[in-house]
Amino acid sequence: MPETAQYVDPRRWKALIFIALAQLMVVLDATIVNIALPSAQADLGISDGNRQWVITAYALAFGGLLLFGGRIADLWGRKQTFLVGLVGFAAASAIGGAAVNTGMLLGARALQGVFGALLAPSALSLLAVMFTDPKERAKAFGVFGAIAGGGGAVGLILGGVLTEYLDWRWTFFVNIPFAIIAAVGAIAVIREPVESHNSSRLDIPGVLLASTGLVALVYGFTRAESDGWSAGPTVGLFVAAAVLLIAFLIVESRVKAPLLPLRVVANRNRGGVYASLGLAIIGMFGLFLFLTYYMQVVKGYSPVRTGFAFLPMVAGMITGSTQIGARLMTRVPARLLMGPGFLVASVGMLLLTQIDLDTSYPALILPAFLLLGLGMGTAFMPAMSLATHGVEPRDAGVASAMVNTSQQVGGAIGTALLNTIAASATTEYAKSHAAAASSRKALELQSMVHGYTSAIWWAVGILVLAAVIAITMVKAGQQENGGAVAGSGEGAAEDAIPVMVH
Repeated sequence: MPETAQYVDPRRWKALIFIALAQLMVVLDATIVNIALPSAQADLGISDGNRQWVITAYALAFGGLLLFGGRIADLWGRKQTFLVGLVGFAAASAIGGAAVNTGMLLGARALQGVFGALLAPSALSLLAVMFTDPKERAKAFGVFGAIAGGGGAVGLILGGVLTEYLDWRWTFFVNIPFAIIAAVGAIAVIREPVESHNSSRLDIPGVLLASTGLVALVYGFTRAESDGWSAGPTVGLFVAAAVLLIAFLIVESRVKAPLLPLRVVANRNRGGVYASLGLAIIGMFGLFLFLTYYMQVVKGYSPVRTGFAFLPMVAGMITGSTQIGARLMTRVPARLLMGPGFLVASVGMLLLTQIDLDTSYPALILPAFLLLGLGMGTAFMPAMSLATHGVEPRDAGVASAMVNTSQQVGGAIGTALLNTIAASATTEYAKSHAAAASSRKALELQSMVHGYTSAIWWAVGILVLAAVIAITMVKAGQQENGGAVAGSGEGAAEDAIPVMVH
């Protein structure tokens, strides 16, 4: 057992409320601005070329600095890092809501990403060191997994309501009460085990290489969306990302106190979790954007109706995470929840390849959303828990950061990758069907839907690949009589071959 297993915090369940609230704020902020973006663009006079940066500035700062944030959490202490992240995120949100020009808004979004990179890994690692009983841990991570999985869809709902009935600025201001409540609650109830700190010196070369490498990778996919895959800047960014990340791995294998101890990712179970989770998010985040435009532009839904159309997916995620994943995690191996969960989600995605101009929401989109939600919720729950289970307490922050890194980088890559595929398919369809089109408007809408379905087919394949990786790589077992999911880490189990506990 990890050394923190002897410490049982009597206020851990109260702490979970405030940790979950902070996580919800960070996750939903990745999508809440999507629906508000057209209004913000018109209000501030943001050009079409710059509007993508409202999303990308957040993703770049968040994805690029997550490993650094996880290491800071191990160094400073998770509670302190958590509080700094909350206060900074609230301040950045206030600046964004008060923005008077493009530069101010983009700067606020980048600042949100910086403080989110402190907040997200410290939140997850607090759970990792506070909940040590296997059954309690399953319940806690069930809640956390549901929020991580459903937060993006909640952001779309909340963004629609705030934009339609108040103002786009409230998609920023809404974070302030969330942050205040979470911070006050954290000060009152969170007690972090002191012995879980890691006081090793900060790995500055690792910070620089990891941050610039991840930023180059995410930015490369963003440029591919606008400039094309073969454009010089796009290729250059991908080459730079590869060189920087390879150099990062070399440095980490040689320095005494690495930013990312390779033992964290070399473990077969955690490596499988990071890879499968990142792939699943690639498919999901692109889908959110496609279906938002499909329902508003093609189907004519209002922002609020669009947001509420996603509710069944959120309900499915919560059900899958808390009622299926949490209940079965201590009874069956994690791969038998993650693999089938991703496959069920891929079936839901497969249904969405059939959307057309007159598709019925109850007949096709609703069941697809329910399957997506149930599948992803069931898979997320054990993935969140296994990603930090068994790590040495001093590595809890960086292991948590890797979960968030795989999600955030996966989301940024997914949006850019699938949008590029959709845009290409849309253009080709419009060219080949222009002569036979009955009207320009009908051709435009049909081309758009064809582009979406083409990209969704790719998302289906990505989810199936995530399932294959989960089933083949994640080999952690479960103890008899409802014990812990095992084999993910400490001591001799930190090598690439997991140790099964019987």
